[in-house]
Amino acid sequence: MADDIAIVGAGAAGAGAAYALADADATITVFEKSRGVCGRAATRRRDDCRYDHGANYLKSDDDRVSGLVTEELDTEGLVDIAEPVWVFDADGEISEGRDADDHKWTYESGITQLAKRLFDRTDATVENGVRVSEPVRENEGWRLYDTDHEDLGHFDAVLLTPPAPQTADLLGCANWEHKLCRELREAVAVVPYRTIVTAVLHYPFEMDRPYYALVNTDDEHDVGWLSREECKDGHVPDGESLLIVQMSPDWSVDHYDDADETITTDAAEQAADLLDDQRLTDPDWTDTQNWRYALADDGVADEVVDRAADHGLYLAGDWVAGEARVHAALRNGLETGARIADR
Repeated sequence: MADDIAIVGAGAAGAGAAYALADADATITVFEKSRGVCGRAATRRRDDCRYDHGANYLKSDDDRVSGLVTEELDTEGLVDIAEPVWVFDADGEISEGRDADDHKWTYESGITQLAKRLFDRTDATVENGVRVSEPVRENEGWRLYDTDHEDLGHFDAVLLTPPAPQTADLLGCANWEHKLCRELREAVAVVPYRTIVTAVLHYPFEMDRPYYALVNTDDEHDVGWLSREECKDGHVPDGESLLIVQMSPDWSVDHYDDADETITTDAAEQAADLLDDQRLTDPDWTDTQNWRYALADDGVADEVVDRAADHGLYLAGDWVAGEARVHAALRNGLETGARIADR
C-alpha cells in the first residue's frame, strides 16, 4: 500500500524532496503557507521587471545540483550570469572578487522557476495558503492540523522544511510525549539566524559597471549585498536598472520595523555613496522585503535528525545542511527525499 507523505514547506528543500520521491510508491502532499513556491528563493514582477529579491541565484558548488539544473530539468530560459561578483569593505572601497569562473544560475522568469520545475516533474499536490501548526503523533504516523485546527489528514511520514525557529515552534506544538521531541526542539531552536532587510530600487536609466554584484567582506558596512538585476536576461527592459540592496544583519535588526519608505530612502543613499552615483538617491519605484530568518549560521546535529527519522519525522533545509545556500538546501532536500523513499 502506498505511503501518504506530507512535506511542510515548498522551498528548495521541499521541492528537492518531492522530486526525489517522484518515483516512490507514495502520495505526496506539500503544505505551503504562502501563495508561491521556492521560499526565500523568491521572484516578484512589476512594470515589466522580474527580480529575485531573496536568494539571488543558484551556485554551481554541488555536482548533483549542477547536473540536475543543466541536464535533468528543462533548461529553457536558464540564465548563467556572466558578470562577476566583486567585493567592498567598511570604507566602501570596491575591488575585484574571486568568483569569475563560478556559475550563477537563475531563470528568465526568476529563480522561483527552480521549485516550479522540480514540482512539475512530480505528482505531488501543493496546497498553498496552508499554515501547518500542529503535528500529532498517531497510529505509527502523524496527523497534521492547520492554524484553524482543521484536520489536514494522517500521514505515514512528515518532512519539516521551514527555517529552524519555525520548525522548533512546530515541534513545540507537537502532541508527542517523547523525550526525543523535547531534545529535537531544543537542538533546532538554537540554530542561529541572520535577519536581512531587502530594498529594491528601480531607475529609468542604464548603469555601466564591470560586475553583477558587490558583497561586503568585513561585515562592517550597512550594506551587505548589492546586485544588478539587469545583468539577468529577461529581468529588466533595456535602458533601465534595478538594484537589489540587502542591508547588513545589524542594520536589518535595528531597522526591521521601519516604514518601507524609510528603508528604501536609506538604502538608496547607501547605494549612491557606494557606487559614487548621486542619481541613485532618487529611484522611480521601490519595493521591500523583510526576511527575519534569512541565513542560517549553523546546522543541527546529525544524530538528532537521525533519531527523529526513526519515528517518521524528517527535517530538511539549508539549516540542516549547515550552509545558507540554495544549492545546499536543494541537495539536502534531494538526500532527505531519497531517505524517505528508502524507509
